[in-house]
Amino acid sequence: MNLLTYIVLFIIIAYTVGFGVTLWKQKQKFSAAAVFSLCLILIVLPFFSII
Repeated sequence: MNLLTYIVLFIIIAYTVGFGVTLWKQKQKFSAAAVFSLCLILIVLPFFSII
């Protein structure tokens, strides 16, 4: 079950980072920074709920 959780989290993080990069390339720096900060929250937050 933990493996499935990590796989799903990795897919969500990869999609979010890709969206942030797309925003950055479109010169929407503020929006890209917000998406990257949400991505960091996605990386850190599950460790508090899983452990």
